[in-house]
Amino acid sequence: MKDHLHEETLHKERIYQGRIIELENHTVRLPDGKESKREVVRHPGAVGIICFRNDKLILVYQYRKALGKVIAEIPAGKLDEGESPEVCAVRELEEETGIKAGSCRFLCSFYTSPGFADELVHIYIAEDLKAGHKAADDDEFVEMAEVSLEEASAFIEDGTIHDAKTLYAVQYLQLQKERSSSRPK
Repeated sequence: MKDHLHEETLHKERIYQGRIIELENHTVRLPDGKESKREVVRHPGAVGIICFRNDKLILVYQYRKALGKVIAEIPAGKLDEGESPEVCAVRELEEETGIKAGSCRFLCSFYTSPGFADELVHIYIAEDLKAGHKAADDDEFVEMAEVSLEEASAFIEDGTIHDAKTLYAVQYLQLQKERSSSRPK
């Protein structure tokens, strides 16, 4: 599959090791034989959870320092070392919202910014919902909201929802709603 586009890594150097990410500089050989530099962000991966109850999408408001503003997102979080995405999805949903999923069904995975980062986000749908215990991380301040699909669409238009995983979730739910309404009764 298009192996002629492959870039061979000749040298790599870790220039930063943080709590969440690593940053590497790579020297690569391009398909035409020339050399170039690449900056690569390494990330352990994350999950996003679509939780829909009582005809409402569960969102969390959170300040995002990189953006300098509060946005509304589906509950989400970083994978802990050795943790499966499904276990992470159940854990993060409960920590951020106090909603416990009896199970989570895998929907899809996608790379957030493949031009420079290897972060892979796994999207799950929370099922068999019940009350749990909200216990956000010490440095995490979130506020839960329950919104209709119409409200979520308006949030996309006004920039309240401004991230790929939540845009995907709203689009997915809208498609499901359209499909179910077009089925013969």
